[in-house]
Amino acid sequence: MNVASVPQRSPFRYPGGKTWLVPRVREWLTTLNRPSELIEPFAGGGIVGLSAVFDDLVDSVRLVELDEDVAAVWRAMLNGCAHRLADEIRTFDVTLGNVERRTAHADSTYDRAFATILKNRINRGGILAPGVGLMKNGENGKGLLSRWYPETLSKRILAISGMSERIAFIQGDGFDTLRENADRQDVAYFIDPPYTVAGKRLYRHYAMDHAMLFDVAATLRGNFLITYDNTEEIAEFARERGFDTRTVPMKSTHHSCKMELLIGNDLSWVRE
Repeated sequence: MNVASVPQRSPFRYPGGKTWLVPRVREWLTTLNRPSELIEPFAGGGIVGLSAVFDDLVDSVRLVELDEDVAAVWRAMLNGCAHRLADEIRTFDVTLGNVERRTAHADSTYDRAFATILKNRINRGGILAPGVGLMKNGENGKGLLSRWYPETLSKRILAISGMSERIAFIQGDGFDTLRENADRQDVAYFIDPPYTVAGKRLYRHYAMDHAMLFDVAATLRGNFLITYDNTEEIAEFARERGFDTRTVPMKSTHHSCKMELLIGNDLSWVRE
């Protein structure tokens, strides 16, 4: 899959991000009668939902995220603070002292949004879970500036703001959104939950009932695509409910190749 063909739409440098899967998601969505909405109940950086709406593969997207810091960024981008956020990113001087001051007090939604983007860009691996330290050497010895691309980040934020009429965001539990929309046939669902193996290390809200997620997916009348780590436990959950599965290769941030599991109600479109 040609990942280089995927425009980078999200301002997040997100652990467990799905940029590598976007070409396959394009294939999936083009096999469906055009969905009126794509629902992403565990949105994170939202690259799939953003790609779907920017590529005009769906009418609109609904992104759901429980993490309050990540949610603050989406709210700021979609609810009128995008230009302020973009301007501060362009002018912010990334030094250790400035970073400490700017992230020490983040009481408003805007301040929390800026602090979250800042931490996401300078923390090791982009990880926002508690206890993660800052990058030290970074890329080519650039330290904290290694992943701080102010012009690029500003353009992405303003582009998302420009599509705000087609992007809905909810801070909340993705399970609730799935249940509330289960009877809709005009919706497609991209479901990318915290993985069973790496979730605890990467995310603040990693704990979830994976078996229950499969039970909820079984009630969905719309087409769905679920991604998971390729474990026997997850494969068994899928088999028990009669779901279709395929293993697909992905390249990690460390450039190692591993297999992940795609799960859906019809994966006949997946090319080997």
